[in-house]
Amino acid sequence: MIDSKNSQELKRTISFFLFFIFLGCTGLAQEAETFTNPIRNGADPWVFQKGDDYYYCSSSGGGIAISQSSRLTDHGSFQKVWDAPEQGWNSANIWAPELHFIAGHWYIYYAAGEKSGGPFIHQRSGVLKSKGDDPFGPYEDMGMLYTGDDISDPGSVKWAIDLTPFDHEGQLYATWSGWEENRDTDRTPQNLYMAKMSDPATISSNRVKISSPEESWETGGVLDLNEGPQVLKHEDQTFIIYSTRESWLKEYRLGQLKLIATNADPMIAGNWVKNGPVFLGNDTVHGVGHCSFAKSPDGSEDWILYHSKKGTEPGWDRDIRLQPFHWHVDGSPDFGAPVPVDIPLAVPSGEK
Repeated sequence: MIDSKNSQELKRTISFFLFFIFLGCTGLAQEAETFTNPIRNGADPWVFQKGDDYYYCSSSGGGIAISQSSRLTDHGSFQKVWDAPEQGWNSANIWAPELHFIAGHWYIYYAAGEKSGGPFIHQRSGVLKSKGDDPFGPYEDMGMLYTGDDISDPGSVKWAIDLTPFDHEGQLYATWSGWEENRDTDRTPQNLYMAKMSDPATISSNRVKISSPEESWETGGVLDLNEGPQVLKHEDQTFIIYSTRESWLKEYRLGQLKLIATNADPMIAGNWVKNGPVFLGNDTVHGVGHCSFAKSPDGSEDWILYHSKKGTEPGWDRDIRLQPFHWHVDGSPDFGAPVPVDIPLAVPSGEK
């Protein structure tokens, strides 16, 4: 039988034991509720949200890899789903793939060239289509997309990278970064173009140019470019967020195009209003660009995924970062400033 004194000591022991368990659990909970950038090495981050999961896409060892995760802060393990052919227009330089789910199939849009390494004068845009509804394939190579000025002549296709599809008012479009004319040097200015699509694997119109690097914040370096366009919709407004300045320099940044009205024709350049820079590096985060967007797991927050340079010297050594963004009173995105390394951020709302 336990006497009163021993009973009190036992109660105190149990209380202290439960208290330390509580502290430990609280510490774990606090640790789980924050993360710090960067979240992984790499560049040209892509995320596609479907159901309760996020799908990530990346170039990998001469091909393309995909991962699936329930978290924005942890991309999981990448699995290769396609290898470039040994020869042909898309045998080398696999750049910036994007994964989309359209009309029951997964499509991967990517840039590639016929010759490994530079000068990067052979880049064209292509598309892969899943044979079923599994994002991990298998995939069928649907060929090169037409990105030129005379669709009756497939041989007149122009240099093109970073192609992304989007739906506007029931019509499917593609927008990408391209050259005015094919050249024998990759020190060639890049513009943003757009064309109509008859289906997710077919461009059905000649391109139109919707943006050129003309503003003071888009120019001033060794090469003027607009690239990496991403469509961002909010309420009844449509934006294209794109990268400008040189991708290998710390001055890389984001600009914005805004469609003037909900029902405006996106194929008319005058229907887009340019603003920028809307996201710019600082003393600790350099060369921010090539973004994609997602909602938090519970749908209450907006997040931007982007890459940045690891240092200030020219080059393509980059890592991938994630942070929330908000909206200005006029409905345009407010990306704020890049969050420095090791500054804790709350994990996306609803992330487990």
